[in-house]
Amino acid sequence: MSPIDDHVAALAAALRGPERAKSRLIEEMHDGLMDTAAAHADAGADEEEAARLAVREFGTVDELVPGCQRELTVVQARHTARTVALTAPFLVACWYLVRTADDEPAAWQLPHAAQLLAGHLALVATLAALLAAATLAATGTLARRLPTPHRLPLVVAWAGTIASAAMAVATLALATAAALATNWPLLAAAGALAATSHAVVATSSRACRRCATLPVTT
Repeated sequence: MSPIDDHVAALAAALRGPERAKSRLIEEMHDGLMDTAAAHADAGADEEEAARLAVREFGTVDELVPGCQRELTVVQARHTARTVALTAPFLVACWYLVRTADDEPAAWQLPHAAQLLAGHLALVATLAALLAAATLAATGTLARRLPTPHRLPLVVAWAGTIASAAMAVATLALATAAALATNWPLLAAAGALAATSHAVVATSSRACRRCATLPVTT
């Protein structure tokens, strides 16, 4: 492998983030190194020396990782925020379903308790969705005018974690309500949807926490 390939491979191994964004960043870095090496070759350096000079100009892996990781962390935070924004409304819908699950007195006592729980979960979902929307704005168009808060990705990661936990609890509440309500198929379907949402949000939040705790520039 050439010095450029070694350098790019070491950088790729040190970075964490969404695979598509990471691949694009590594490809851009590789293309930049190749262009710089070509310029040195045109100036008279041999191929090996041109590659070494290009690597030297770009900086060491330790120098490049913080800035690159910061970029990937913001991308992951946006991905997590988008996931929360798209799935959090399901908790509100689940709250509505539990609230209207059944009106038969014999079957309503536990669903009513589930209704109260689902109401709190709906509040969690609303707050998570608002934070997600603010994150997308802060890391999108507003990022051109204002710096992205350094702690924002970690806040998004934990907000997603809390939202995913709420979805897990909603799944249990819906399953319990379905066992007692006459229209159980609808509640069972909502529980399955809540469980799927929990899995998606939990996976994205976990990846965001890993990225947010890696070294980044301030």
